Amino acid sequence: MLSRDNGRLVFTYDAEQLWIEPWGPNALRVRATKMASMPNEDWALLKAGTSDPTIEIGGDSGTLSNGRIKAGITKRGKLTISNEHGNILLEEYARHRRDVTDPKCSALEIEAREFKPIIGGNYHLTARFESLDPKEKIFGMGQYQQPYLDVKGTQLELAHRNSQASVPFAVSSRGYGFLWNNPSIGTAIFGKNIMSFEAQSTQALDYWIVAGDTPSHIVETYANATGKVPMMPEYGLGFWQCKLRYQTQDELLQVAREYKRRELPIDLIVIDFFHWPLQGDWRFDQTYWPDPEAMVKELTSMGIELMVSIWPTVDRRSENYEEMLEKGYLIRTERGVRLAMTFQGQTVHFDPTNPGARQYIWQKTRKNYFSKGIKVFWLDEAEPEYRVYDFENYRYHLGPNVAIGNIYPVEYARAFYEGQTSEGQQNIVNLIRCAWAGSQKYGALVWSGDIASSWSTLRNQLSAGLNMGMSGLPWWTTDIGGFHGGDPREPKFRELFARWFQWGTFCPVMRLHGDREPRQPKVGSTGGASCRSGADNEVWSYGPEVYEICKTYMGIREDLRAYTRKLMAEAHEKGSPVMRTMFYEFPEDSVCWDLEEEYMFGDKYLCCPVLEAGQDTMTVYLPRAKGGTKWKSFWSTEEWEGGATITVSCPLATIPVF
Repeated sequence: MLSRDNGRLVFTYDAEQLWIEPWGPNALRVRATKMASMPNEDWALLKAGTSDPTIEIGGDSGTLSNGRIKAGITKRGKLTISNEHGNILLEEYARHRRDVTDPKCSALEIEAREFKPIIGGNYHLTARFESLDPKEKIFGMGQYQQPYLDVKGTQLELAHRNSQASVPFAVSSRGYGFLWNNPSIGTAIFGKNIMSFEAQSTQALDYWIVAGDTPSHIVETYANATGKVPMMPEYGLGFWQCKLRYQTQDELLQVAREYKRRELPIDLIVIDFFHWPLQGDWRFDQTYWPDPEAMVKELTSMGIELMVSIWPTVDRRSENYEEMLEKGYLIRTERGVRLAMTFQGQTVHFDPTNPGARQYIWQKTRKNYFSKGIKVFWLDEAEPEYRVYDFENYRYHLGPNVAIGNIYPVEYARAFYEGQTSEGQQNIVNLIRCAWAGSQKYGALVWSGDIASSWSTLRNQLSAGLNMGMSGLPWWTTDIGGFHGGDPREPKFRELFARWFQWGTFCPVMRLHGDREPRQPKVGSTGGASCRSGADNEVWSYGPEVYEICKTYMGIREDLRAYTRKLMAEAHEKGSPVMRTMFYEFPEDSVCWDLEEEYMFGDKYLCCPVLEAGQDTMTVYLPRAKGGTKWKSFWSTEEWEGGATITVSCPLATIPVF
């Protein structure tokens, strides 16, 4: 049956009901379930404003139009979505004999919306769509450790891991954006024959689709539907210093003083993990950090903001473990011992899907950090990371991990954002190691996790950062130099570090971090001192040649401050990425849709990071700019016409920027 209900088009057949409704301009939300009623969670989506769609129901089909987008459904339940020109954007992949007049009628008996019952509970859902064009390009979907910017032809795990963030929003070269609005663990396949999305455990199919003329229109409409980042505070525009790990208050202050003595621009310095007695204590270990108030005061006098690492893990020996256990603030295991991590203790994570747990961790943070003047937090382990990724073995306040687990980093960021907002703080930014759709509205600055210090890993980060921007997360960064390994004394690593540092200058946030070799001895035997530190990781740690390169690029970042502030305002107001794919700025230039190793830093600077060892020349494509504007070298007065491929030099001291 087809019917109209409260501005939506409804299809029902047997136990299934399907809703098609307008959800923002030129966009639709599609939901279906075989439960007794439609679940009411909106997940990543904000409430939609009122709209007046055109709904028509005939004997054989029904349609709903909302601006530039139109959905049509047959009396047998097959759904097709088109744009204003009648071009099909999305067509369900169904191969059965329910409608023998369908040209794709088939004896295969494959459902487009397959609800496979999980005995006694939810459904295992697979949604299938036609791959309408084998040349289609698809971008976004979050952060995966692979070199592919175009994810067409790939299979992606819809789950978080350390260095992997599943943000299931895709932008198609065919003029649509698609959000899989389901936090279940699953799989996305962008095949040549079928595009499919799988949820291992869910009550409903739920997706959002928008039609748009340009990638920027699609991403901006998505930002309106799911939320936008706050305005980046001033200290987010400059250079951030970090290492694994400053072990004492005195060590950190000595580094900050040295930056100032050398007159190097620095906006923020970081206290990494195990500055606490035990995981889950959420306070300084006074043995090594005796006077946090004095430390913050001195850093403030130098114009340096302080960021402090927060972990969601709670050690069984922690002073807070028993209270959190009693109140139901910890994640649970379905079988075996309640244990999720074994790094430096037997730990389990707090459960941010529980409102009480969010308030609890914020009150601890407020008392032990915020009240001392610390207002920037590093929300680590946000996937959350498990010792073993048995996703089906964990259960949260909101439900089983397999059903809602991808929401974890959103709720983790929310705990701090709402706490800081309640204290009157504005322009909130917190560094976090993972994200899902909608994380951006809680001030999430995502970084790409514990990655290797290697050239291939550097290449992967370029695709990761650009696709995160296409996924609606404009704030993104990496550990400059990579995290795991790298000896600052080795010439080969110094080259990699210099190239990474240069690229970091033209990332949304410029942040130096890493666990360098050789590892350093412990400074004590109690509390957080059980965790060792890496070698020195300051800009002067890499020899005089690299130091001069770092100084140059730190100065460039400082000179770009006004421009970067403009880009951050665009991210806040429109949801625009700070790092932009070439086709985002030049959608009419067909060459730009194939470019994967150069990008735009905003609308002005074309950046070409050096991604191979020993490279001193590079071939670059310069798009046709609006109005016939010429391209100019960042480093000289040389100019070129647009629409040209050129060869330029890139000695160690410079990367090509135009």
